[in-house]
Amino acid sequence: MSVTSEAGAAEPLEVWIDQDLCTGDGICAQYAPEVFELDIDGLAYVKGEDEELRQLPGEAVPVPLTLLQDVVASVRDCPGDCIHVRRSGDGVEVHGPDAD
Repeated sequence: MSVTSEAGAAEPLEVWIDQDLCTGDGICAQYAPEVFELDIDGLAYVKGEDEELRQLPGEAVPVPLTLLQDVVASVRDCPGDCIHVRRSGDGVEVHGPDAD
């Protein structure tokens, strides 16, 4: 389930949420509460290791390899289709509405 480069090493991934599409169902926070949290506005946001929500549009946080499956499940089951996982190096989306 992880993304690997031609050399076979796992590539760092990052995740962000498009709040304009978020339905506030909280499924992502149920799957990966270490990465996602609902704010007082009822929308989901990603949060960093410092536990601070990233609220700027398109602001991303790294996906810990240990949580990759939970984050990908969040992408798959999100009713708003608003969670994006991309490679940190080149910004190519690997999971989410814009992934190939």
